[in-house]
This record gives sequence, structure tokens and C-alpha cells, in this order.
Amino acid sequence: MPNSFRFRSAQTVTVLAVTQLIGWGTTFDMLGVMGRIVAPALGLVNEVVFAGLTIMMMVSAILGPATGRWLSRYGAARVLSAASLTFALGLCLLAAADGIMLYASAWVVIGIGGAFGLSAPAYTAVVEREGENGKRVIAILMLFTGLSSAIFWPILSLLNETIGWRPTFLVCAALQFFVCLPLHLFALPKPIATRGEGGAADIAPVPLTKAARRKAFLLIAAATTITTFITFGISPSLLEIFRQSGASPAFALQLGSARGVLGISARFLDMLLGRRGNPLLSAAMGIGLMATSFLVMLVAGPSAPMLVTFVLLYGFGAGVMTVARALLPLALFSPGEYGLQAARLSLPQNLANAIAPVIFTAILDRAGIGPALVTGAALAALALAFILMLMALVRGAHASQPSPVVP
Repeated sequence: MPNSFRFRSAQTVTVLAVTQLIGWGTTFDMLGVMGRIVAPALGLVNEVVFAGLTIMMMVSAILGPATGRWLSRYGAARVLSAASLTFALGLCLLAAADGIMLYASAWVVIGIGGAFGLSAPAYTAVVEREGENGKRVIAILMLFTGLSSAIFWPILSLLNETIGWRPTFLVCAALQFFVCLPLHLFALPKPIATRGEGGAADIAPVPLTKAARRKAFLLIAAATTITTFITFGISPSLLEIFRQSGASPAFALQLGSARGVLGISARFLDMLLGRRGNPLLSAAMGIGLMATSFLVMLVAGPSAPMLVTFVLLYGFGAGVMTVARALLPLALFSPGEYGLQAARLSLPQNLANAIAPVIFTAILDRAGIGPALVTGAALAALALAFILMLMALVRGAHASQPSPVVP
């Protein structure tokens, strides 16, 4: 690999890793530290304060398709720059909040920034600069962004103790304006994917007809939406699942921490595979491991060894699927349309993210751990069926291609 190409890739990863860490750390992850501090100061109950995340995800979901069109029209750098400005405005509104109306309005603005700046637009920036070879770079980027809460929770806690919560939000806004905005505008390498018709950016890796493309998109949307519903629904309830399974508070925390490490390990493995990896096989493996983890708990019953087994299977499976969700559009569609397809997929995914914690918590609290695990297993099996249908569609598309004529 030429040194110039390696430098471009390293520059792309560095810029996007910094801006995505700040993006996630100052918005979605931020309430993990600041939520219970802000609530009494504004005279709001914790549930209302944490509903800001639901507002954020709902707004991001609604704007997903429009974001895809803007990514295709203006390019990722401009859209990401708009995200930095929008995040800065939303965080300034949070710093000025004096009640529920301004607080909720701030999260609407942050949700707009989330649509413009988190995940899909960043991955689009990678694909614009790496083409179909961007799989490894995306996996590397996801390895860094998975650390956002681990990095920003201590920082936010220290800032709050030192200067208070309102100035802390202003510091977060300053990071968006003075760090992320210049990086997006001036530090990202120029795109290499040509947008001209017939160029490399227009060549899809799978020769699909128009009807097959529509079916492939729907299958990806169904599988990824179901799996993100599972992971976003289960994650906030993991400690309660462990507690109801008989784990002590200390053991439950150890298991929860191990799940996070396994998720990062799965991303690291995908990074090592790079372009040799197959997102379809990764998705099937990840979903299969998640389904197996639920079945093991249901069949064997709760015990310390079974809890460890569950965490190993679920943590690694969910981590693999997190990477596969980002790479599946690149496995079937051309690099030139990756941003459009990924942003369209974000609509159902973000809606699922918004409602999943409420539904899984209700099942767990009202029906117990058994029905919650059955729900997870059934949904994982359904998602796996969709991925298998997608794999069959791809095989059929390749088989229908005429064989090359040998002179």
C-alpha cells in the first residue's frame, strides 16, 4: 500500500475518530453523567430528563432520509460541518435551560445534529475517501467511537465538579465549534470517489436488478432494525437481568463491564479482517451468537457459569453485529450511494433505538426475565432469517450473471 494512501487513511481515521468521540461523548453519552445532576436543578424528574435521548433519536430518525439526500448532493464534509454547528447550538440551549420547554427544544436541536453528524455521515465520509475498500477504516473508526463514554464520563464528571453543569455544557459546545467544525471543514482529505456516471463510485459489488435492490434494502432494513432494537433494549436492562438471575451487585457490574470489553474486541477482530471480511457472514454470525445466548439462559437456567456464557456469547455477537450494520450497505450497493442508503436505514434503526429500552424494561418489570429472553431469542431468530434470505438473494444475483466467454 503506498505511503500516500496510508497517510490519507490515517488522516481520515484521526479526524473522524476525534469528532465522533466528541460527538457521541457530548450528546448521547453525556446524560449518563449529567442527567441526574440536571434533573433537580431544572425541577424535573429523572425520567423526563432522560427522555431527551428519546427526543434526540426520534428527530434523528425522521431526518435520516433527508440526510441521505444531502450527503449525496453536498458530500459528507459539509453535512458533518453543519452537525458541529447544530450540536454547538443545542448544547448552548441546554446550558441556558430553565425548564422543560427549553430543555426539550435543546434535544430537538441536538437530534438534528445527530442526523447530520453521528455514524452514517461519518461512515459516508470514509467511503467517499476509500471507496469500497473503506471496510477496514470504518471498523477502525468504530473501535475508537466505542470508547466515547469511557473517555467522556470522567471528563464531564470532573468539569461538573469544577465549574458546574451549565459551564460544562458550554465547554461541550466549544469543543463542537472550535475543534470539530475546523476538522470537518479543513482537515478531512478530499474525496477520491468519482461521482461521474459510470465511474468506480457507481459500480455496485453485487449485480442486482431494480426489484432485487429494493428487496435487498428491505431485508437489510428489517435485519438491522431488529438487531438494534435488541441491543438498545437489552443494554439498559442488563444489570437487572443479572440481578434477577441471582448475581450479586458486584458480580453484575463485572459482567456488564465484560460485555463492553467483548463488544470492543469484536470490533477489533473486524478491523483485523479488513477487506477480507464479509459483512453478510459477520451479520449471520453475530445474530446467531446473540440468539444462542438467549437460548442458553432459557434452557440451562440462571447460574454463575451460565451468566458468564451468556455475556461471552451476547457481548461478542452484539459487537460483531454493530460493525456489520455499518458495512452491509457497502457490501451490496455502490460506494457512491452508500451515504444515501445508510441514512435511509437510520430511520427505522433510530426509531427502534428510541422505543426499545421502554419496551424491554416493561417486559422485564411486568413479566420477568423469562419472557424478556424469549422476546430477544425470537427477534434474533427473525433477524437471522432475514440475513439468510439476503445471502440467498446475493447468491442468486451472482449465479444469474453470464459466464465469461473464453476465446
